[in-house]
Amino acid sequence: MPRKNLVSKEENAADVLPRPTLRTVAAEAGLAVTTVSRALADDPRIAEATRKRVTEVANRQGYVPNRAAQRLRTGRTKVISLLLNTRHEYLSFTSEFLAGMSEGLQGTGYAINITADSLGGDRMEVIRQIRRHSLADAIVFTRTECFDDRVRYLLEHGFPFVSHGRTDFTTPHPFVDFDNEAFVRQAIERLVQKGRQHICIVMPNERYTFGQHLRFGARQAAISCGAQLTIPEGVDLDSEPDEIAATLRALHAGPDAPDGYVCVGEVMALITLAGLNDMGLTPGKEVDLVAKRASPISNHFRPRIETVDEDLRATGRAMAEVLLARIDGRPMEEMQVLLKPNGPFSISG
Repeated sequence: MPRKNLVSKEENAADVLPRPTLRTVAAEAGLAVTTVSRALADDPRIAEATRKRVTEVANRQGYVPNRAAQRLRTGRTKVISLLLNTRHEYLSFTSEFLAGMSEGLQGTGYAINITADSLGGDRMEVIRQIRRHSLADAIVFTRTECFDDRVRYLLEHGFPFVSHGRTDFTTPHPFVDFDNEAFVRQAIERLVQKGRQHICIVMPNERYTFGQHLRFGARQAAISCGAQLTIPEGVDLDSEPDEIAATLRALHAGPDAPDGYVCVGEVMALITLAGLNDMGLTPGKEVDLVAKRASPISNHFRPRIETVDEDLRATGRAMAEVLLARIDGRPMEEMQVLLKPNGPFSISG
């Protein structure tokens, strides 16, 4: 007895039907292929009604973008690799930064691939892998160093990238940075206005460029304001919270305790507030704090403290714009962005 064929006629028909393409979607929708491509990428320049109609046609046809074909045709992966370290000093850094980048890339068809960046390991290995194996069209990385090997390597190989932070290289390169020197000057000047004379700041590691900018700005501000500046040794922004808290307690156990704190990030502000509370000190009375505000979490600090905003969503959007400029080969002056602190001071919460 012949074996029964368990495959339906519909399944056999589906096997021989041509795979839906942008052209088949465009034909049914009555639009140009480029318009369909942009509509499916949710390009805001395409009318919402058109985007909705194209999406309905694509879903009905079962259209799925063929990234492999796109890569063979264009030589591009349509992927951007974002390298993020797992111990960043800002609460909500990833969500705010990513949201901004996603907004900046909307309608371009680019996808963001997040890769862990180990601060203590070989930071070059992942960069080499991405370039050698064409895993992405461009790279975004943070915690830029003064003479960052990643910048040198990517410039030498002509691979598109943008760094969050500048370097000390004389060769220009794409970057988006926050003016940390201006931030720390403003913060110290504000504390001195409030009558504080001994300012304490737990700094980033000196190898990072923004750490150098913070140190220079703090020292200049302290000199011009006639204030005493303490940068605790043995700890930095990446130290364990318990180590930082212990260092602050030791400072207050001495004869010349700080009466003003600049907190370079919200985690540092939380640690400082907790440590002061444990020592029976109240911000606004015995001490004062000014912190960098990078997310809505600082609205819930108690007691409330003064903050200076760093808009990380705007940073993410700028990073996306710089990357697109680099990929398109536009002039270098369009690829270097220095964002200023959002002042004046505001009270968290």
